[in-house]
Amino acid sequence: MQNFPGVGVSPGRIIGPIRQMPKPISEPPAGEQLAAGTTAEDAIAALKEAAQAVHDELKGRAALAIGDGKAVLEATALMAKDTMLIKGASKLIARGTSSERAVWESGASVSEMLLNLGGYMAERATDVLDVRARIVAQLRGVPAPGIPQSAEPFVLVAEDLAPADTATLDPNKVLALVTAGGGPQSHTAIIARSLGLPAIVAASGVDDLPDGTEVFVDGAAGTLVAEPDASHRAAAEAWATTASLLAEFSGTGSTADGHLVPLLANVGGAKDAEAAAALGAQGVGLFRTEFCFLERDTEPSVEEQAAAYKGVFDAFPGKKVVLRTLDAGADKPLPFLTDSTEPNPALGVRGYRTDFTTPGVLDRQLEAIALAQKDSEADVWVMAPMISTAEEAARFASMCADAGIQTPGVMVEVPSAALTAEAILREVGFASLGTNDLTQYAMAADRQLGPLANLNTPWQPAVLRLVGLTVEGSRAEGNNKPVGVCGEAAADPALAVVLTGLGVNTLSMTARSLAAVAAVLKTVTLAEAQELAKLALSAPSATEARAWVRAKLPVLEELGL
Repeated sequence: MQNFPGVGVSPGRIIGPIRQMPKPISEPPAGEQLAAGTTAEDAIAALKEAAQAVHDELKGRAALAIGDGKAVLEATALMAKDTMLIKGASKLIARGTSSERAVWESGASVSEMLLNLGGYMAERATDVLDVRARIVAQLRGVPAPGIPQSAEPFVLVAEDLAPADTATLDPNKVLALVTAGGGPQSHTAIIARSLGLPAIVAASGVDDLPDGTEVFVDGAAGTLVAEPDASHRAAAEAWATTASLLAEFSGTGSTADGHLVPLLANVGGAKDAEAAAALGAQGVGLFRTEFCFLERDTEPSVEEQAAAYKGVFDAFPGKKVVLRTLDAGADKPLPFLTDSTEPNPALGVRGYRTDFTTPGVLDRQLEAIALAQKDSEADVWVMAPMISTAEEAARFASMCADAGIQTPGVMVEVPSAALTAEAILREVGFASLGTNDLTQYAMAADRQLGPLANLNTPWQPAVLRLVGLTVEGSRAEGNNKPVGVCGEAAADPALAVVLTGLGVNTLSMTARSLAAVAAVLKTVTLAEAQELAKLALSAPSATEARAWVRAKLPVLEELGL
């Protein structure tokens, strides 16, 4: 019996045979030249045609997907027409290199550049290599890399998964996801949570297991066991019963003594919102509006934007819907708004900062939000991402007021915003903690890198202290402003208890996590949650913080969470 420890990113206990991701497209031979009789012009045209075909195929998949999967596919489709990728390959073809070798070398150069930039741009490096392989497959007339076919359900195992693959998983066939690489905020992790699939990342060595090996996967503990025994089978059977109990959310988040903690959903558009409403979400805590802009070379009109926003508002009449204004830049470049040549985009002009370099886009977005709100019954709140100072918060609040938006707020994802929360919250009506970025920036750890997975966790006491400081700032004299959490931390039931104990007012997460979080919250009083928050803050490490809190919550083991 072999044990492969990793980082658990989505709970669940299952047993099944593994299927390894197929081997990648083979590299075109170094020095491969254009075939005799093929001109550079023809080869460049073939390359562009293949890139367009890959783009269209990914866009087609995106049209059928929802939520995080849709967003990932749309972002990856953009990479198929990336200017640097195509121009670099075209220059090589002009010198006599074959189309396949040219796009291979150009893809390697672009990927290396993105990796060197770090942060969010490093995440796009995976997209480039995925797109490169798909273009080569298109040029060769062979199938592109993809999820293996199987007549029976299986555990999908890989070194890492390309975004386009994770986004199109069939949860009826894939029992769980396990990767040797990747981090807790990688595409694999985020999509696994949205699909409700047990998942483990950074489990070194799993990609060497032979196809058909029976394994036990515990997505909460972060372990894969080859050739499971009777105790593992009993745990899997117990989870099958528990999972059905966690499938439904009553629609009210609260502690055992009746302290209300509204549980909201993170969405990217109307389809997501409708699905979240069907699962009982009490509103929307994060509407990622940039997903309405992806795949656009030009800025959508105010009317187009308003129509997209209203679709989300209509799913939650009478309930709170919190929009995040454009979080463009870094991993979500927009041709009409962002500069792709920035040396360090994760620390560059992204989010609210784009209004400094491209004024007008944010004003028009706020105008569209106000327009959509006029014909809606939703309680609309609007927040800006990447706010760092009270001065920026005041300016954003003024912009909202000019547009007729009554409830402006800020995202707290830059440590300076947490440290100066009191001053910032004097300027706006609320704050929402984006724990993914807050953790990445506080720990100086790229959230996509498997080797940094232990650093890049919101269980870090330093990150929890920043959450606590934000809440303290919200309660300072003259403030009393609500503070929510909309990062992935809210989807962890144990961490949700700690966040509640720290004084966070609302929790927003992928809709599939609502029932599990609600079930665990109902087992503790507010006073007990506050004691667990103190315990986590006193821990010397993230590992001990998590272990100490979980040890005080036996319900997690009972529910397989």
